[in-house]
Amino acid sequence: MSKQLKLGLPKGSLEKATIELFAQAGWNITISSRNYFPTVDDPDLYCALVRPQEMALYITDGTLDLGLTGQDWIIERDCQDTVATICELEYSKSSNQPCRWVLVVPKDSPVRSVQDLQGKKVATELVEFTRRYLRERNVAAEVQFSWGATEAKVVEGLVDAVVEITETGSTIKAHGLRIVEDLLVTSTRLIANKAALQDPWKKAKIDQIALLLQGALSARHQVVLKMMVPEAAVAEVMTLLPSLRAPTVSRLHQSDWLAVETVVRRQKVRDLIPRLRALGAEGILEYDLKKVV
Repeated sequence: MSKQLKLGLPKGSLEKATIELFAQAGWNITISSRNYFPTVDDPDLYCALVRPQEMALYITDGTLDLGLTGQDWIIERDCQDTVATICELEYSKSSNQPCRWVLVVPKDSPVRSVQDLQGKKVATELVEFTRRYLRERNVAAEVQFSWGATEAKVVEGLVDAVVEITETGSTIKAHGLRIVEDLLVTSTRLIANKAALQDPWKKAKIDQIALLLQGALSARHQVVLKMMVPEAAVAEVMTLLPSLRAPTVSRLHQSDWLAVETVVRRQKVRDLIPRLRALGAEGILEYDLKKVV
């Protein structure tokens, strides 16, 4: 049997977004509802679905060579020194705000800071991190593991506070709760087993995957703009157009018009197109990209 790289894919909320990212990067992964071992169109890869909470442990002990999980779960498992972080891959957020673990209490709670948790009960999935966080601040509180519906526990008065992950905080506010403070900002990481990185074949495969995943993510934020510009307006158009290096400009056949092509940030397009049109650009086309490497 040929050598394979053992890749861990996050099971749960990250699962669909991860499969889509790999597809954009060039790997088609198929998941069966009855199987924790997806198929992939690359004989060099062996895939397994693993809970993000456990990913770092399986990377550390060599069960897996490579995997994706949150920085929060690496810290929770205290695996910062036992796994190698290859790169950050932020593809899971639904907003432009960072994912963060926050201390949450009822709106009318007297708790105003972490220090006010002395002698209180706190529920969270991030148990070990929360215990260390409180211990480092000399706060003695009972930290309980939450199997889910964490916010409901503080709403129902089962605990005094919860430590929960959020982006915008809107759900927390909707439940009549209040964020006291941020405890940890987290993002998705591609992590590898350190021994696997010592194997030249595995390292080359890991580098390939990291390069193409990052290229796919970069492409999501950029588009290609193509247009025709009268020669007299080219200099002014160039002042508007950002590019990886410089826009591509070529002359149209037997014409005083030029074809201009460039890569720009997706969010800038809505402002650029009206300004380009006002300068005389015509036939402006916008294309999505698959990868930018």
